Amino acid sequence: MRSYAPNGLARAAVRFTPSSFAGTFIALMMSALIVSACGVLLETGARASVPAQRYARAPVVVAADQYAHLVTGSGDSRSDSPAPLPDTARVDGALAREAARVPGVRAAVPDFVFPVRQGDATLTGHGWGSHAFTGTSLVSGAAPRTGEVVLDAVAARTAKAGIGATVALETATGRADFRISGLAKTGSGDVTRGATGWFADAQAPALAGHPGKADAIAVLARTGVDIHALAADVKTALAGSGAKVYTGRDRGAVEERGLGYAKETLTGLGGSFGGIAAVVAVFTAAGTVALSVAQRAREFALLRAIGATPRQIRRAVAAEALLIAPTAGLVGCLPGVGLAHWWFGQLKDRGAIPGAVDVHVSFIPLVVAVGIGLLTALAAGWAAGRRPAKIKPGQALTEASVERLRPGVIRTGLGVGALAGGGFLTGLAARSAGDDAANAALGVVMLFMLAVALLGPLVARLCATLFSLALREGGAAASLAVANSRTNARRLASAITPIVLAMAFASTLVFMHTSESHVAARQVRAGVTADHVVTDPAGLPADAVARAARVPGVDAAVGLLETRVLVPVGSGGDRWLQGAATQGISGSGAQLAKVQDLDVLSGSLDRVGRGRIAIDRTLATSARVGLGDKLPLHLPDGTRAGPEVVAVYGRGLGLATVTMDRATLAAHVTSGFDRTLLVRGGDARALAALGTVTDASGYAVGQDTERELNAWANYTMAGVLGGFAAVAAANTLVMTVLARRRELGMLRLVGATRLQVMRMLRWEGLLVGVAGVVLGTAIAAATLVPMMRGLTGESPYVPPLLYGAFAAAAVSLGLLAVSLPARAVLRERRS
Repeated sequence: MRSYAPNGLARAAVRFTPSSFAGTFIALMMSALIVSACGVLLETGARASVPAQRYARAPVVVAADQYAHLVTGSGDSRSDSPAPLPDTARVDGALAREAARVPGVRAAVPDFVFPVRQGDATLTGHGWGSHAFTGTSLVSGAAPRTGEVVLDAVAARTAKAGIGATVALETATGRADFRISGLAKTGSGDVTRGATGWFADAQAPALAGHPGKADAIAVLARTGVDIHALAADVKTALAGSGAKVYTGRDRGAVEERGLGYAKETLTGLGGSFGGIAAVVAVFTAAGTVALSVAQRAREFALLRAIGATPRQIRRAVAAEALLIAPTAGLVGCLPGVGLAHWWFGQLKDRGAIPGAVDVHVSFIPLVVAVGIGLLTALAAGWAAGRRPAKIKPGQALTEASVERLRPGVIRTGLGVGALAGGGFLTGLAARSAGDDAANAALGVVMLFMLAVALLGPLVARLCATLFSLALREGGAAASLAVANSRTNARRLASAITPIVLAMAFASTLVFMHTSESHVAARQVRAGVTADHVVTDPAGLPADAVARAARVPGVDAAVGLLETRVLVPVGSGGDRWLQGAATQGISGSGAQLAKVQDLDVLSGSLDRVGRGRIAIDRTLATSARVGLGDKLPLHLPDGTRAGPEVVAVYGRGLGLATVTMDRATLAAHVTSGFDRTLLVRGGDARALAALGTVTDASGYAVGQDTERELNAWANYTMAGVLGGFAAVAAANTLVMTVLARRRELGMLRLVGATRLQVMRMLRWEGLLVGVAGVVLGTAIAAATLVPMMRGLTGESPYVPPLLYGAFAAAAVSLGLLAVSLPARAVLRERRS
C-alpha cells in the first residue's frame, strides 16, 4: 500500500517555512469551527429530549401523536413528512377504561390541562384525578364534585375565599360560579407556575372545551409489574385507536409541546443552514489550500529540476495535508463547541427551546469536522499540485514565473455550467410565486458563487480591465496595480471570491428579513382600521366582545382567536406542511371589514363561516388553490379539515394568513380565550377594564416584536457566514501579500519608493474590495428579487445605511488586509 506518512520533505517545508502554511492552517481551523458547531446543533436536535416531570410517577403514558404527517408517493418512493402540531392533539377519554382493564394496571387516569380566568388573574385547571400521579394532596376539605373546585394557596389567596365560599371562574364554557370544596398543596408533578385549580373529573373535559377528550392518560402500574411488558400490553389493548404509548424519556415529549419545535429548529439550523455553511467553509478552505500550493510552484519546479519524481511531489503535498489538517481541525473544534453552546443558549433564552433540553456533544460531529478538513486539504492539494507534478521541469519553472493566461477546459466548462444553472434558476424563480420562488432562489446564490469561484481568473481579469478604465488618471501606482492584477488573475480571484461570498450571503440573509418586515409592518398599519386594539397575552375575558359592543359609541367589536394551522404546500413529490398564522373571528365578515382591511382581491369575507375560510394570496399560490376550491389543512390539534376558500386577500404577511370563524377553531385549541379585540368607535377608557388598550399604531409596534426571533436568527446566520468569509478573505489577502516578498523587493531595487509600493498595494486592495462588493451585490440581487416578489409581491427593501455599512466593511477589509502585511514586508526589506 502506498504510504502518505509525513516524509522529510513535508516536515522540512512546514518547519522552515511556517508562514507558507499559516494561512492554510487558519482556513482549515475555521472550516472545522463551522462544521463542528453546526454538527453539534444537528445532533442535539436529533437527540433532544426532556425528562418527564408531570408524568414522572406514571411509568406509561397514552397520548395522541403530536405530529401531523404528509405522505407523498407510494412504494419505494413513499415519503412521510412530519411537522409538529401547533397545539396539543388529544385522545378519546374512554380509552382510560380500556387501559385500566389491562392486567398489571393499577389505574388509568385521564389528564386535562386548561387555562381558567379568575378575575384579572389566570390559573391552570386540572381534573382532580391527576393527584394520583402528581403528588397533589388535600390540606383541608374534600375532593371536588360537579360545580366545585379545589384551589391551591395562591388561587385561594387571589380569590380571598376559603372552603365553602363561592368563586366566579371563566372557562371555555363561559363564566360560572364554583363552590370551593377544599384546599390542596401542589405536588412534584404540578410543574405549571402560578395558581392552580382542580375540578371534578366528570366536568373537566367540558370545562377544557374538549368534551370526551383528554390531553393524555397516565397509566399507573401495580407493584412488581415489568414496565416494558405493561407498555406492550397497553399498546395491544388500544390498537386501532390512533393513540401512542410512551415510556421513559419519551414521556417528556407529551407534556412539553415545545420540544417538537425545538427539534425542528435545531435540525434546521444544524442541517439546512449547517449544510450551506459546511459547503461554504469547505469551499473556502479548499481555495486557500489550492492557493498555498500554487504559491509554491517555483519550489516544486526546482524540486523537479533536481530530479524529484511526480509521485514524490504528490506525496509531499499529501503529507503536508496530513501534518496540518488534523491539528487545525482539532484546534477549530474547541471554539466550534463553544459557538454551538452560545447559539443554543441564545435560542433557549428567546424561548425557542424548552429549558429542560441540554446541548448534546459527542465525538461524532468533531470527528466529521476533522475528517472533512483532512479530505478537503488532500483533495485541494492534489488538484493544485497535479499540474506542477506532471509537466516537465523546464515548463514548471516557466509557469512558476509567469501565470498561465487560460484556465483549464474542465474548470471553465463547469463554471459556465454553474453560471447557466444560476441564470436558469433566476428565471424560474421570477416565474414562480410563494415558496416555489424562495426554493428556487436559494439555489441561485449557491450556483452563482460556484460560477465566480470556477471562473475566478476570467472574472478577475475582467474586473481589472474595467478598473483600468476608471483609473486612467490614477498615476503610476494605479497603472502598476492594474497590470499586476491582469497578469496575476488567479491570485486576484482567490482574494475576490471570499469577499463575494461574504457580501452575497450576508446581504441575502439580512435583507430577506428587512424586506419581509418592511412589507409586514406596512400591511399591519394599513390593515388595522380599528380605533382601539385591546390585548391580553393570557387571554381576554370570555365576554369581552359583548362587553365592548355595549360601550357607548362602539360601532363594531371583533375578537380574534390567534393560532396556527398546517397547510400542504409545494408540488409533485416535493410537498411539505407549512405553518400558517390563523385568526378565528368572533363576528361576521362584514363586521371584520369595519375593523380590519385585509385587501380582499377576490371573493367576499361575508361568506366566511363554518366550512368556509379566507386565505392570503401567497398561501393560495403555494397550496395551488383558488376561489371555490377546498383547502386541505390540519387544525391546531391535528384534526384534518377541507374548508372552501371563499375569499383571497393580500395582507396576510402582516395580519393573518388564514381567516376563519372562531367557533370552528375554538374546539381545537388549548386556550379558547381571545388575545386580541378590535374595536371601532367608543372611548378607550371604557375598554380599559378588558385589557391593554392601544391604537392601531401601537398594535403595529407590538406585532413587530414577534419577528424578533426570526430577525435574530437571520442576523446570527449572516454573522456566522459573513464573519467566516471575512476571515477567509483577510487570510487570503495576507497570504498573497506575504508571498510577494520577492516582487516587492524587486520594485524597491528598481527605484520605487516605499510610499509608491504601498499606494500600488492599496489600489489592488481597493480593486479586490470593490469587485467583491459589486459581484456579491449582483448575486444577492439575483437571489432576493425573485424571492421577495414570490413571497411578498414586492421588490426587496434594502436600508441604504445598512447596505453602505456592508460595502464599507468589505472595502475596508480589502484595504487593511493588504496594507498591514505590506508594511511588515517593506519594513523587513528596509532593515
